[in-house]
Amino acid sequence: MENVWVLASVWVGLALAATLLAIWFKISTALTEIVVGTVAQLVIGALVGPAGLGGKTEWVTFLAGTGAIVLTFLAGAELDPVIFRTKWKEAMVVGLVGFVGPFAGCALIARYVLHWTLQSSLLAGVALSTTSVAVVYAVMLELGFNKTDFGKAILAACFINDLGTVIALGLIFAPFTMRTLIFVVASVAVFIVLPLITPGFFRHYGGRVSELEAKYLLFLLFGMGGLAVWAGSEAVLPAYLVGMVLAGTVGKDHVLVRRLRTLTFGLLTPFYFIRAGSFVSVPALAMAPLVFVILFGAKMISKVAGLLPTVRAFRYQREEGLYYTLMMSTGLTFGTISALFGLSHGVIDQAQYSHLVATVIGSAVIPTMFANAWFMPRHLLPKEEKSAAAAGQTSPATAE
Repeated sequence: MENVWVLASVWVGLALAATLLAIWFKISTALTEIVVGTVAQLVIGALVGPAGLGGKTEWVTFLAGTGAIVLTFLAGAELDPVIFRTKWKEAMVVGLVGFVGPFAGCALIARYVLHWTLQSSLLAGVALSTTSVAVVYAVMLELGFNKTDFGKAILAACFINDLGTVIALGLIFAPFTMRTLIFVVASVAVFIVLPLITPGFFRHYGGRVSELEAKYLLFLLFGMGGLAVWAGSEAVLPAYLVGMVLAGTVGKDHVLVRRLRTLTFGLLTPFYFIRAGSFVSVPALAMAPLVFVILFGAKMISKVAGLLPTVRAFRYQREEGLYYTLMMSTGLTFGTISALFGLSHGVIDQAQYSHLVATVIGSAVIPTMFANAWFMPRHLLPKEEKSAAAAGQTSPATAE
């Protein structure tokens, strides 16, 4: 489609349809957007052509990337610094176990069962070791767990897991260079300075119709994201760190957070989740469905086998432990980023990419559906969210 406004209406229409499906089937909007993206690409691709949905156009890519960045920033901003300090051991242990087990397990399965090359097997291990901050945060927010210590602990563990993924991707496929050093030094300096200057800056110049706070945050996120990409990393990583260091400022400003959520969930994240779903090649999966089954089984078994006893070691009850484990077993953001990195650099081919992305998306949808359907620890929800969940309705957090 060459008419940008027609194409935009198609994407927003798909987002609207996904939201209605989420309401009707009482599941997370992020998940329905992924599924809608897959189906839309299949249908529109058959009618118009493989590029009919326009998932690779520059403006769609930009909006989708911005959605991932701002959503990841919000997830970081939701982390209560006090909770993170008190649960840092739990976050470190759970996050590292959630990374190491699937990385080793999936790489070995790809190498010795699917007979992929060593490099492509390592790439599979990296892509399938991830957990999805974007999906987990969207679910936590929609249900109301983002307000609980339980939800904040899961988000902290997700961050450690994905940090391991990013480091592994960099060490294996993008050797440390002078650019990397510059990025690290500049990031440390920014993260030290931000908490010192931001509160005063917002007090003196914020609170106006011009939305200075939003512009300030987007400037930081785009700037740090650009520096990360220049250094060979990913723009999403510094977004989470910026959110964490500003959690004491942004996280406590509920009006600002609500405005950012409106921008993010109303416009940006539908492009991200629908685009992620559109990357799945259904014909490639249909030709070799067993590859998807093997990869998906490898990820889920290696995740659950390591995470469930680890989570229970921190005294979570059966329901809480299973929900925690399944949330940590999701994948999307860094999984698709890793797969796309491998495809772009010739580490994997199109068929391997399709299977990896399908596995990543399957791990975003299936564990979340099981967790919310059978293992949701409703007793941990705040009263208003608990009532909404019990009634099968969307949490008030969704409206934010």
